[in-house]
Amino acid sequence: MFGCLVAGRLVQTDAQQVAGDKFVFNLPDYENVNHVVVFMLGTVPFPAGMGGAVYFSFPDPAAGQVWQLLGFITNEKPSAMFKISGLKAGVGGEHPFGVMAPQAASVAQVGVSMEPLDQLAQQTPVSNATVSAIDSFTQFTQKMLESLYNYSSSYAVTQAQMSPNPTETFIPTSSILRWYENFQRRMAQNPGFWKTRKCEPPPLTLLPLCRVSQPWLQPAITHSATGPSPPISAAIMTS
Repeated sequence: MFGCLVAGRLVQTDAQQVAGDKFVFNLPDYENVNHVVVFMLGTVPFPAGMGGAVYFSFPDPAAGQVWQLLGFITNEKPSAMFKISGLKAGVGGEHPFGVMAPQAASVAQVGVSMEPLDQLAQQTPVSNATVSAIDSFTQFTQKMLESLYNYSSSYAVTQAQMSPNPTETFIPTSSILRWYENFQRRMAQNPGFWKTRKCEPPPLTLLPLCRVSQPWLQPAITHSATGPSPPISAAIMTS
């Protein structure tokens, strides 16, 4: 009825049915797992008015078996991803699994308990198990900014190395670094700022940077409304 997936591993469909409405997956080598996905196989739906509460348990011989509520799956939401790398061992609350046989030191457990939907609505999962789309987007943006700066810097030349060429436009690396730092700062303040941000007029020498929304798709840069500029060279002037 249920499946469990960890990146880089085979899908687990061998849940142990420890009770008529409770299922448990063993999660070996859990110390190297960041996220886990729990999903319905699509063969058997939940009965009407029922859903599944998803729990996680650390192997903790000192504290005994401690379960933490990660979240829920239902017929309308048949899969969910949870972050387990930030959970704390020994911290938990009430759970429906009762006393179970202890596991090996490196084997955690993921449990699914079938419960009424109105009961699920009254339960509060641990906050740091939720996978945020904003967090993922912020991480992607960070890597994108680093990639752009590193790639541009790899073509940097000093003023002494520059050869005069009227068909090339040189951009100081300091301007890209300032943009990089400003974008990072705004992302930290409001990850959605870019949705409403308008292009602000830069200094005249940097006008091409503001005119291009997708520079990797455009062969030329517009200096102004009156005419096009030459394509930007791969060379970036260090400052």
